[in-house]
Amino acid sequence: MKKTVLTFGLIAGLIVSVLMGGSLLLADKIGTGHSMALGYTIMVASFLLIYFGVRSYRDNELAGQISFGRAFACGILITLITTVCYVAMWEILYFNFMPHFMDSYWAAQIKKVQASGLDPATTAAQVAEIQHSQQLYQNPLVNIAYTFMEPLPVGLLITLISAGVLRRKGPAEPRSAAGVVTA
Repeated sequence: MKKTVLTFGLIAGLIVSVLMGGSLLLADKIGTGHSMALGYTIMVASFLLIYFGVRSYRDNELAGQISFGRAFACGILITLITTVCYVAMWEILYFNFMPHFMDSYWAAQIKKVQASGLDPATTAAQVAEIQHSQQLYQNPLVNIAYTFMEPLPVGLLITLISAGVLRRKGPAEPRSAAGVVTA
């Protein structure tokens, strides 16, 4: 399983990293909402390799048979490798080339709260919470944790679907007319 997981995980990781890096160049031009939609579309597209990785493992190493648990294990390992590649790319880009990239996101969140019509005390508390999150995001460990949680649910969902679709039990053993296994 190790070879399959590494191969498909690294290919998916390369795809998500390169496409994410490219899409960040468009982020200002297409806006926050479209940028997020593009980002999750890229994640789904790269995580489709989970399906192909699990199928390859089943067909090439397990003679066409795989349990849900084994398929899930293979898929989640591909997900983890892909997610680590995604996080590594974001950390490099964010801290070295785009340290103010998230400023517009935080500003939009604050504007949203201020325009929500809440009472001043609640608005002030929510704005303070957003500003605290903004400060935390500058800590690389917190940044890694937040970034890790972006693609992980997508990969988990595709892993569950792939494991369910690709599970295949071995052929049933032939039985005689009396119900006794004959093999």
